[in-house]
Amino acid sequence: MIWATGDCHGNFERFKPEYFPEQAEMTKEDIMIICGDFGGVWFGDCRDDDDLDWLERLPFTLAFVDGNHENYDAIAAYPVEEWHGGKIHRIRPHVLHLMRGQIFELEGYRFFTMGGARSHDIEDGILEPDSPNFERKLLMLRRKPGARFRINHISWWEQEMPSSEEYAEARRNLDRCGWQVDYIITHCAPTSTAMMESHHNEPDELTEFFQEVKEKAEYSYWLFGHYHDNRAIDSMHIMLWDQIIQIS
Repeated sequence: MIWATGDCHGNFERFKPEYFPEQAEMTKEDIMIICGDFGGVWFGDCRDDDDLDWLERLPFTLAFVDGNHENYDAIAAYPVEEWHGGKIHRIRPHVLHLMRGQIFELEGYRFFTMGGARSHDIEDGILEPDSPNFERKLLMLRRKPGARFRINHISWWEQEMPSSEEYAEARRNLDRCGWQVDYIITHCAPTSTAMMESHHNEPDELTEFFQEVKEKAEYSYWLFGHYHDNRAIDSMHIMLWDQIIQIS
């Protein structure tokens, strides 16, 4: 079985047996896919261990694409391996990061994965910890009601958006399969879908790439998170947040 859910942000309560009793029938051969903002690799040290070890003890394999709330420095420190035809970071034996631009063959279906998204909750800026004015700026922002800011390499990473190499790898892998897949798993949505959700959403390089994929690729379903709602946009495009659905 293959299941999917949306953003976790380091809160894995939904996977407890009382909230997800279906796991009683699952094994490590079954897969749960998180559509970004996993958040389980956040500190990059032993503070992550309790949650990651708990996830490893679940009866199924947990796999995730990355979102815009991830510690990319910490994720990149894990070894890269090949798994079902695509590249992963193996966080634990059965906790896997599905890397960008990959195509995986799972249960006879072809999955294209491409994490990442641009953060929009940073109107008050990105603070640099090594700046001489860092402490003063941080104090001022903490005193400002509703301030929305991040700290570089502590709560924000520029790797939230794909690199040119990751876009190139995505296109190469899609070319190899003639742009024909069964499932597309991302964090954010194509431009046309994102703009339909809110006029506050702005197109960027990643949503425009996804728009290209939407118009060029043949696929059955596209699942994404990021927008904190559970809804079928149409018969092919599914927005997930805290809901868990079976997709295969």
